[in-house]
Amino acid sequence: MTRVYARMGDRPTYIGGLPTAETFATPYLTMGVTTCSSAIFNFLPEWALAFYKAVRADDRVEVLNQLRDFVLPYITLRNQGRGYAVSIVKAGMRVVGHDAGPVRSPLTDLSAAEDERLRVLIEKVALTALARQRGQRAKTDG
Repeated sequence: MTRVYARMGDRPTYIGGLPTAETFATPYLTMGVTTCSSAIFNFLPEWALAFYKAVRADDRVEVLNQLRDFVLPYITLRNQGRGYAVSIVKAGMRVVGHDAGPVRSPLTDLSAAEDERLRVLIEKVALTALARQRGQRAKTDG
């Protein structure tokens, strides 16, 4: 990426195909790349948009919290098997009630234990978002 930036300057605004683009979002933004493609958006669109908003607002505390609390554990789970970059997105879709079917061979779906770890991780993110929304409403109502 440094070579691209050195050659192109701040002209690139989007780089696709990154595994878990959230880990690159802040450093890429400093180089002028303002947009990334989030696989997580497929099953947690509100989370992905809030993360992007925090990146664009340079809210480093929130970005780091989300990386630590969700993205890095998600990556650890994704790295448990070959081809899990696809498998984990399909599993995330199932967790939120939008079954996208099994992966095609030679890929394999997450194991039942890995599915459960992902479900717990997604539910934790959902509960945290709900608590934040309630806190924001309390501030505006009070």
